[in-house]
Amino acid sequence: MAFRPALTAALTAGLLATGAASAQTVFTTSSWVPPTHTLTTAQGAWCSLLEKESAGRMKCNALPKAVTAAPGTFDAVRDGLVDISFTVDGYTPGRFINTQVAEFPFLGDSAVPTSVAYQRIYSKYFAPLGEHRGVKVLGVFTHGPGIIFNSKKPVLTAEDAASLKFRIGGGNINELSKLMGWNTTLKAAPESFELLSTGVMDGTFFPDESVASFKLSMIKHATTFPGGLYNTSFVFMMNPAKYNALSAQDKAVVDKISGETAARIFGEGWDKVDAASRDGAQKAQGVQRVQASPAFIDAVKAKQQQLEDKWAAAAEAKGLKNAKGVLAEFRAEIAKAK
Repeated sequence: MAFRPALTAALTAGLLATGAASAQTVFTTSSWVPPTHTLTTAQGAWCSLLEKESAGRMKCNALPKAVTAAPGTFDAVRDGLVDISFTVDGYTPGRFINTQVAEFPFLGDSAVPTSVAYQRIYSKYFAPLGEHRGVKVLGVFTHGPGIIFNSKKPVLTAEDAASLKFRIGGGNINELSKLMGWNTTLKAAPESFELLSTGVMDGTFFPDESVASFKLSMIKHATTFPGGLYNTSFVFMMNPAKYNALSAQDKAVVDKISGETAARIFGEGWDKVDAASRDGAQKAQGVQRVQASPAFIDAVKAKQQQLEDKWAAAAEAKGLKNAKGVLAEFRAEIAKAK
C-alpha cells in the first residue's frame, strides 16, 4: 500500500507529460477574398510552413468565411476576432503613413522584388515607429504592377482615363487619381464584379491577377505602365495576445518564417497568378493591351512628384528621418532583390 501514492503520482506525471507533448496551438485564419485567390492560398502556404517548422505544435484553422469585410480586418486581428489575416493599408485612408511608400507608381514589374525590398525597408525604418501598432506583423508585401482595366475603350491618354468611371483600392492611387482629374471610387476588391457588371463603373485599377480571380469577363482593354501605375501595400498579421502566449520555442518558429520569408511567399504567389491571368483569362476574352504613351507617363510623373513631396513631409512629421532618402533606398533595394 505504501507504494500506491508514489505510483499514482508517477502515472499522473506521465499523463501530464504526454498531454503537454501533444498540446497544439491552433490559429484561426480569415480571408476576405475567394478560397482560390492567391492571398488565401499564400496564407495557407505560410500556415503549412508553420506546422512543418514547429513539428506539428502549431497549425491553422481557416474559417469558412471572413470575420469582417476587408477594411475591418486590421481591427479584427487586433481585437482577437481572428488570429491571423491580411489587409490593404489603403482601405482605411489616413491611418497609415509610412506604408504609402510601397504604393507609388513605377516601382517594378514583379511582386517578388517589390515585396522583399518593402519588407527590408519596413523592418529597418517603419516597424520601430510602430506603424502597425496593435498587431504582430508577420510580413508586408505588394501585389504586381497596377494596370488600368476597362470594358469600354482603349485608354491611351490621361484624357481617355478621365472620361471613364473606375473602381480603385485606395492608398496613393486614390490621391493620384484626384490630381489627374479622374472619376474614381474607393471600393474593396471583392466588390469589383458587381460594380462592373451592373455598369456602375466602367473599369478598375488592378494587377493582372484580378481579372481571373474576380471573374471580370467584361474587361476588354488594359493599359500598362513600366513598373506599374501604382502598387498596393499589404500587411500580414497575427493577434499579439496569441503570439505572446506562445512558448519561446514557438515564438522563434513564428519569427523565423516571418519577414522576408512571408513576403516572398505572397510575392511569388502573386507573380504566378499574374502570369496565368495574362496568358489565360485575358487572352481568352480578347483583352487588348496597350502601353501608356511617354506623354501619359510624364503626366503621371508630374502629379506623383507632388504626392511624394507630401508623403515625405507627413512621414517626417510622424518621426521618419530623411523620408526622401528612405524612398531612394527602397527603389535601390527593389533593383537588388530577386
